[in-house]
Amino acid sequence: MPTDHPSLDELRAVTQPESTMSRRNAEHWLARLFLRKVSLRVTRLLIRTPVSANALTGWMIVVGLVAAVVIGTVGGWLGAVLGFLLIQVYFLLDLCDGEVARWRRTTSITGVYLDRVGHYLVEAAVLSAIGFRAGAFELGGWSTLGVATGLCAVLIKAESDLVDVARVRSGAAPPSEESVELRHSGLGAARRAAQVLKIHQVTGALEVSFLLLAAAVVDAVAGDLLGTRIIAVLFAVVAGVQVVLHLASILLSRRLA
Repeated sequence: MPTDHPSLDELRAVTQPESTMSRRNAEHWLARLFLRKVSLRVTRLLIRTPVSANALTGWMIVVGLVAAVVIGTVGGWLGAVLGFLLIQVYFLLDLCDGEVARWRRTTSITGVYLDRVGHYLVEAAVLSAIGFRAGAFELGGWSTLGVATGLCAVLIKAESDLVDVARVRSGAAPPSEESVELRHSGLGAARRAAQVLKIHQVTGALEVSFLLLAAAVVDAVAGDLLGTRIIAVLFAVVAGVQVVLHLASILLSRRLA
């Protein structure tokens, strides 16, 4: 059984194996840059406690939803900064739950399911909260835009997850890494360019948190909600376009073959 006092190298070898970290879309760019270094140290502390990986996933969901509530109800710098910090904790917990599970060898279907549900809930809630913030915390056009953006974010994730559902129900094996490549070379090149620019991550909670801070600066300078409304429109446009293009990329790839 794994020890509760491993070295960082021992912990990294088990919790952050190259076979997992190198998978397509497996790692967020900020995780690769430095958050995995932070999570490794937090995980080394967590494995000395009785907290389970699924409990960490639960806390991840709670923290993410609290972040959405703060963003959607607390105005000015305070709401932006608190929302930003809570989303960083949410993301850190998202890294640590998997690391704890891999170290303790407690990975499970339930854990994967809870993790997916958490991302659905939190990212939709955070994007919806941006809409409420843009509408000065009142119901109306801006709040509707935020909710619609959150729904699009859920649809994007569902499009990916439903590939596995369709294959399982058809008795097919999981799709290979190569199957995501588009059969049309021109579209494939466009997709690779979009991946390099990280356009598909713009509506992710971590990116939203950074853009929220930038919007707060613009709001302060302009003396109104200009910055927040700009990012609310940006998220809506990106999410709406992604729903269509992501569906097209699945249908034009070999993932359903």
